[in-house]
Amino acid sequence: MSRWVLGLVTASHPEPTIAVTAVAGLLAWGVGHPPASVAAVAGTVAASQLATGWANDALDARRDATVGRTDKPVARGLVGRRTVALAGVAAALATPLLALTTNPVAALWATAGLVSALLYDWPLKSTPFSVLPYAFSFGTLPAFVVLALPGAPAPPLWLVGAAACLGAGAHFANVLPDLDDDARTGVRGLPHRVGATGSRVAAAGLLLAATVWLVLGPPGPPSTLGLAAVLTAAVVPPLSWYAARISARPSGRGTAAFRAVLLVALIDVALLVASGRLV
Repeated sequence: MSRWVLGLVTASHPEPTIAVTAVAGLLAWGVGHPPASVAAVAGTVAASQLATGWANDALDARRDATVGRTDKPVARGLVGRRTVALAGVAAALATPLLALTTNPVAALWATAGLVSALLYDWPLKSTPFSVLPYAFSFGTLPAFVVLALPGAPAPPLWLVGAAACLGAGAHFANVLPDLDDDARTGVRGLPHRVGATGSRVAAAGLLLAATVWLVLGPPGPPSTLGLAAVLTAAVVPPLSWYAARISARPSGRGTAAFRAVLLVALIDVALLVASGRLV
């Protein structure tokens, strides 16, 4: 039983699930949700993330086995593909039900974000449109959080746009370490079509755009910390990728790209949560 549970937890993509759920909860707290509402928002986002992660591993089971992904529990035989698929269905059904504990409009946005994420898992992952679910689903996240607050106005465009850019940039960076394995199994999303260099440039540009939007979007002059964040977003990714390029370990370039994006993403999340001018 413990082996089965471990496999199911690992197949849920626990790191991004925890990270995105935590961001949603912090954002809900930052815009003024009471504790019960923060829990409802976090529960909805957690269910959505679990559904997406389990669906991804269920659909990619054969491909992961082909390329020898020892980090994937279905490919290793820790948990069955059918079990993971059923868990994904259960989490997907739970998402709108949990979202409805806030209000119907917010639930609609949460459900739309989930559907978009599942469309990435299939069939958009291997198409030139692979970036669109990332942009749309990330954009719906702050929209859901804001609209779940009773009496809140429509989410500001700068907030939704920044989240969409953040998601799109993460897509380009996240694929970088797996480009070779994906090529072996016929995955041809947009990052694969523009190549490693194009994906690095796209990720850096989109993360910079997200940071600029978060700093300049809210009313009032930008803070010194906000301007420092823009400078960091502009400088850190190119420097980290250049250092990886001239190092003796060229295979680590994809990892360097992901870490640079993660740093900028953490800065963007801090800007989101710390700002008192979200709504």
